[in-house]
Amino acid sequence: MTAIPSSCDVLVIGGGPAGSSAATHLAQAGIDVVLLDRATFPRNQVGESLIPHIWKFTDMTGVSEKIEHEGFLAKAGSITVWNGKIKQIRFSDFGYTRPGLHVERDIFDDILLKHAQSCDARVFHEVAVKKIDLSDSRWPKVHYTDKRGSSNDDGSIRCRFVVDASGPSSLLANQFKTRRTISTRTNFLSLWGYFTGSRFVGVDRQSHSEDELAKVKPVTFVMSFEDGWIWHIVLRGKTSVGLIAPTERTKGMDRQQREAFFLNACKTLPHLSRLLEPAQFIEGSLQFRPNYSYYSDNICGENYYCIGDAAAFVDPVFSHGVQNALYNAAAAALAIKESLKHERYRMRYSQLCESRMQQFYGFSRALSLGDFGGNGVNPQLVKNLMKAMPPLELELILFASETTNRSENFRRLAREAGVLGCFEESFSGKAHERIEALDF
Repeated sequence: MTAIPSSCDVLVIGGGPAGSSAATHLAQAGIDVVLLDRATFPRNQVGESLIPHIWKFTDMTGVSEKIEHEGFLAKAGSITVWNGKIKQIRFSDFGYTRPGLHVERDIFDDILLKHAQSCDARVFHEVAVKKIDLSDSRWPKVHYTDKRGSSNDDGSIRCRFVVDASGPSSLLANQFKTRRTISTRTNFLSLWGYFTGSRFVGVDRQSHSEDELAKVKPVTFVMSFEDGWIWHIVLRGKTSVGLIAPTERTKGMDRQQREAFFLNACKTLPHLSRLLEPAQFIEGSLQFRPNYSYYSDNICGENYYCIGDAAAFVDPVFSHGVQNALYNAAAAALAIKESLKHERYRMRYSQLCESRMQQFYGFSRALSLGDFGGNGVNPQLVKNLMKAMPPLELELILFASETTNRSENFRRLAREAGVLGCFEESFSGKAHERIEALDF
């Protein structure tokens, strides 16, 4: 069993897409990186729908070829039924030559983490970080419990920078007491599980059996219901189904009752029930996350960076989670690399990084639930990002914002930023195709 070193340049907590990508960026620059994760990979994770924007980040770390070689399902876009209105997005209509993906996250995340190792990041599994001591600004100390052996051994490692990519655990945000649950009129929780034998939704707007995946490209299917929404994402050999519902709907329920609530929705909701009619629920696969939307008031400092879900989590309706993680990883790695070269400016680099990450968070938040001017959203930062985005990328996002009733404020910000005018009527000639019905 390899011993955990007593010191390193950068200590990364968590091996998900944010942590593994940050470790890769840094290791490729010749920086001594150690990554600790409490789990053994591959490990279960939700968030299977990825948009084409991820490729620019995987190209940066050099892992794209390994992802392509795995043969994940290429998705052509999405179909959304929101308040009875049917909208379709095809990525090819917006100039994207590379697809979105439906991935098994345990496999996808394992590819990213093994790539970090291949770039000389030192990775240790089954090591749980307990506390981060930042009192020595030059050499923070991370305390952990090593669970790899027969006994749990406590230890510590000194580093020059800490990158918290601990996911929903939000180690530093909770230690700082700066994590904030999103304040809205209605709080939500997510329930998700997996099915075998489900039909899937194709880019042709029809449902198909799994044996047709080689002939018809799938799309991510999203549908609103009452105050929430569902997702249906076909994978290789199983299908991910998620339910976002007001917390009040399941208040006081135990696990068995939550499962009954989830399965009843799957059986009774239109469209979804037809897709799942021939399917079998995988027993024991149901998971849930309460009050899942949150942010932190403090995500970067002179010797620490909180990235990905450790910093904030936004309603996943537009599949921004992994993209956000990869973006955060690139931004934090750049700030750390510059800080190691020019130590006297490290606070300045951290402030610039925090501004960029808060900007992207605000963008996703305004898009997903329409908030601006609160819940950690700085409207001016969002408008500045809109102005800087490549036209086709912005066009796709603006088009996507039309698919729900949540993005009125997002479009208002786009209008104030002066970027909506040329897209508002026709989206560069891509007139809305009126879809009357789905053939399920």
